[in-house]
Amino acid sequence: MTKKEWALEVIERLKKEYPDVGCTLEYDQAWKLLVGVRLAAQCTDARVNIVVEDLYKKYPDVNALAQAEPEEIEAIVRPCGLGKSKARDISACMKILRDQYNGKVPDDFQALLKLPGVGRKSANLIMGDIFGKPAIVTDTHCIRLVNRIGLVDQIKEPKKVEMELWKIIPGEEGSDFCHRLVFHGREVCTARTIPHCDRCCLSDICQKNGVTLQK
Repeated sequence: MTKKEWALEVIERLKKEYPDVGCTLEYDQAWKLLVGVRLAAQCTDARVNIVVEDLYKKYPDVNALAQAEPEEIEAIVRPCGLGKSKARDISACMKILRDQYNGKVPDDFQALLKLPGVGRKSANLIMGDIFGKPAIVTDTHCIRLVNRIGLVDQIKEPKKVEMELWKIIPGEEGSDFCHRLVFHGREVCTARTIPHCDRCCLSDICQKNGVTLQK
């Protein structure tokens, strides 16, 4: 089995295990996902979903949030941690959306990367979930699982993992594949406990269990 064949088998098994997946950050507009993903850095999606309720009640659109002082934003988002830097980035980002993009989130990867606080992971999430374009989101679950499974070889740097996955994951599958890795990483292939290999749909094709593949 080649690495591409292995990847396709992993994709198909995860599809059966987690047929309905999506981002666990709650949003109904593109700019809200942009805010949510910035707040999610070193914070759980569940906590972000609670905190943004108050944020959006006070600032219901891009213009309102762009006009807010960073200190006002910080007062609300502080429970997510790193409140000062996150508030500063959100404020600056919303100003750019207002002034340069008519309040819309750009659908260009490089344009997204130029927004304050937006890195490759966030930009890929936006491209995949909002615009339905090829995307690979290398969050902590993705990096841990693809290394354990053997789809990448002991690579921890997010961008390098992303580049390796682009070689073997079909573009149209990337976004949902990464979402499924999040669910699998939380429920089965856990980080802080021993992985539950006994109930893993990938156990017989996982490098952790001694499986090897052709180069």
